[in-house]
Amino acid sequence: TIKLWDLEGKELRTFTGHSYAVRSVAFSPDGKTIASGSHDNTIKLWNLEGKELRTFTGHSDGVWSVAFSTDGKTVASGSPDNTIKLWNLEGKELRTLSGHSNWVRSVAFSPDSKTIASGSDDNTIKLWDIDPEFAITEACNWLRPYLTNNPNVSESDRQLCNL
Repeated sequence: TIKLWDLEGKELRTFTGHSYAVRSVAFSPDGKTIASGSHDNTIKLWNLEGKELRTFTGHSDGVWSVAFSTDGKTVASGSPDNTIKLWNLEGKELRTLSGHSNWVRSVAFSPDSKTIASGSDDNTIKLWDIDPEFAITEACNWLRPYLTNNPNVSESDRQLCNL
């Protein structure tokens, strides 16, 4: 379970939905969404009323750490499968970062969200540059249906993402 508490120690809500131990929780920057990582290999997004919004699957082992980017549009997860995964809020896996030789226990975004730090049982902390090309690719993936299907888009604009 996940429990939401006020600062006086009063329990406000209990969230249920994971099938195994919850290892990590994080608030979105706007405070309206909670991400949870579980040993059931999933990440879940919740609203503050305890409603499950979405489940992300893709790790081959439990999820020990979750973090939101500073703009709230990306979730990072760390796992004993030795990877960090980046997800959009729809649950689409955007990228997998591999390089640790043992469990990834902790992930965090830098204040500008251009770097991710990860801590691992391999006794290392790694810093990962999030390539600007990655952001451009994701933006184009989001825009592609509009650019392709809208009859009001000029031919030159259709080429913005090299369609």
